[in-house]
Amino acid sequence: MKTITKLLGSVALLGASVAHAGELEVTHWWTSGGEAAAVAEFAKAFDATGNTWVDGAIAGSGGTARPIIISRILGGDPMGATQLNHGRQAEELIEAGLMTDLTALAEEQGWKDLVNPSSLLDACTFEGRIYCVPVNIHSAQWLWLSHGAFEKAGLSVPANWSEFVAAAPKLEEAGITPLAMGQQGWQQNLAFGTITIAIAGIDAWRKVSVERDVETAKGPEYAAVFEAVANARELARASNVQDWNLATNLVITDQAGGQIMGDWAQGEFQVAGEVAGEDYTCLPGLGVNEILDTGGDAFYFPVIDDADTKAAQMALASTLIAPETQVAFNLKKGSLPVRGDIDLSAANDCMQKGLEILAAGNVLPSGDMNLSADTQTQIEDLMAEFWTSDMSAADGQARYADIIASAE
Repeated sequence: MKTITKLLGSVALLGASVAHAGELEVTHWWTSGGEAAAVAEFAKAFDATGNTWVDGAIAGSGGTARPIIISRILGGDPMGATQLNHGRQAEELIEAGLMTDLTALAEEQGWKDLVNPSSLLDACTFEGRIYCVPVNIHSAQWLWLSHGAFEKAGLSVPANWSEFVAAAPKLEEAGITPLAMGQQGWQQNLAFGTITIAIAGIDAWRKVSVERDVETAKGPEYAAVFEAVANARELARASNVQDWNLATNLVITDQAGGQIMGDWAQGEFQVAGEVAGEDYTCLPGLGVNEILDTGGDAFYFPVIDDADTKAAQMALASTLIAPETQVAFNLKKGSLPVRGDIDLSAANDCMQKGLEILAAGNVLPSGDMNLSADTQTQIEDLMAEFWTSDMSAADGQARYADIIASAE
């Protein structure tokens, strides 16, 4: 990301990839069953405006998709719109003048009065101008538990992380993997962050993730975190899948006791016909600290020199944040809406838990909002190595503290 402006050179965005007026290629990485069902709601709503959604799904995670998206924009082959996460991922593209300013539309439609919490729109704002439309609130701090797995092991469903860890030996005796974990750095880092808030507490997390306090990262609170993560690593040793949704499927099919994963896992349970509270349980904050981060997804619109395409981009931006679209999309995605003025009484038990936490204001900014993409990548690389090796907790903590010391 640091070299984006150097790579620009004489690139001219002439809109070569634009199809026809009213057609927008929309890139995203929503390809699992639950995600595909959710993004279809966006496409249906946009098509209803008389425009056409041209789906540009990129298989894999955001870590796979983002370099492809950025490369296309830099190379003069921009898509009409693209998913990115809330935060700093598009910061240098904005600085280079490659993303469309949405401020006029946002002011006309009163986004500042609608988006809740306000930090979501703040994450779309650069030097006072708005460059993206937030579409959901995704939180990482969830433990998803299989009722069938615990029943098979003769156990009650745990109410918190400590009970889950204590139940692990019985799960293993019953031939069940205690913790499902995909073998990708972003998933392992997500689990690390979730365990951090449960074990070290919110104040210590803020000192490190927001204030970049190296001494706290080196201190006893984070020593306890790395010991807990080393223990979780052992619980996940038999989990040999790669993708997050495959790990979720281990829970759905009662092959694993639980999974630490964001609320988007809920979409997979829904597609499988699972019922919250009956077939599975969700524990926000691992049942310890019921607080959620307010990360999620937003859509950006690369600058394209074509009047019809620009009009279609504005139509899509309006559609994404419209009340009916927010309801339809988020009910299937398992995420929370960005609007504070819509009725979600149809939401299931897990989604209602998230809404209650959001209403109480028990929220944190996501890592994407606090740390640069470079720093996030360094931490993910460390977590990938830590979870798949026998690195000691002390060594992992020391390396993590070094990353925080140079964090951007």
